[in-house]
Amino acid sequence: MIYLDHAATTPIDADVVVIIEKALRDQYGNPSSLYQKGREARKVIEDARKIFARSIQAQEKDLIITSGASESNNTAIIGTALALQEKGKHLITTAVEHHSVLHPMQYLEKLGFEVTYLAVDETARVTAQQVEEALRPDTILVSVIYGNNEVGSINPIEEIGSIVANHSALFHTDAVQVYGSKEINVEKEKIDLLSVTAHKLNGPKGIGFLYRRNNYHLPNYIHGGTQENDHRAGTENTPYIAGFAQAVENMLRKRDENNQQKEELKSFFLQELTKREIAFSVNGMESGGLPHILNLYLPGIQSDKFLIQCDLNDIFISAGSACTAGSLEPSHVLSAMFGKNSRRIVESIRVSFGSGNTKEEILLFVDLIERIQKRK
Repeated sequence: MIYLDHAATTPIDADVVVIIEKALRDQYGNPSSLYQKGREARKVIEDARKIFARSIQAQEKDLIITSGASESNNTAIIGTALALQEKGKHLITTAVEHHSVLHPMQYLEKLGFEVTYLAVDETARVTAQQVEEALRPDTILVSVIYGNNEVGSINPIEEIGSIVANHSALFHTDAVQVYGSKEINVEKEKIDLLSVTAHKLNGPKGIGFLYRRNNYHLPNYIHGGTQENDHRAGTENTPYIAGFAQAVENMLRKRDENNQQKEELKSFFLQELTKREIAFSVNGMESGGLPHILNLYLPGIQSDKFLIQCDLNDIFISAGSACTAGSLEPSHVLSAMFGKNSRRIVESIRVSFGSGNTKEEILLFVDLIERIQKRK
């Protein structure tokens, strides 16, 4: 089996599994309980919160632990819009956001909000100038993806943050793909709201967090108890929070090493394609993008049929975002980059590397591409 879809999800680290099992077995108390077992679980959560805060140079009180990035994005976008609607009803985002950003934006449009969708260039990026020109007196939120989940391009978040900081609007970024690869400093980059999830960095699924600056009180997305400082009701998922924290510790310790390994695999892959004279071009940034994501246009190879061939050969990749894998709709990211009639939309694949991948696996994958392209 050759797994090359780490942008969709990653295998869980063995030491993360150990931590989760320990918490399931030993820290089973309700964190809201005042007796010893409850205090033990509470300590696990607060220790984890310190790790999360340190990972983005934030304060512990500014984090809301969530079920993952989709909840974090929905809470940030819908919560901010509802909280600030008396000040204005204009929001700004990009045409290439993850659907957990685009769909909340579309939902808000039905409630009477106005959304500006910034066009992107052929690398799937927007500029700080575009954001500046789109800002209006009634703009209350700007949401720009940090690193694109389909093509790996990175937006100029620090520049955009500096511009939005001079406006009354809040600045949100979906940092899911960047969090495991790039150092993030929410103060330096002037980010007001930031979403991440655990399962993109060898942690468990179903857990993440939302950063919001200065303990900004968003309207509760889930009502009930007073957990998460009265920001999110529900008994905390102590075992997965503990596992997430371990995954973050691993990521911080190994990030540079992992990035280098992924960049080497990416370069080796492209060199092999070139050496064998396989027709291809890169969708997105040729260099400087996310180290683990590579989106390729393979002329003459239909991506849906190619994915089946890969599956039959125990090679697992994707043709776009995992959240739309069961849909026949073309990639909205590639459509925004190249136009809805471009062949690239139906002849492109996404390959995303992980720390366990090897050059031997890449060679086997290139062999398959070569065989299929020579049939054309």
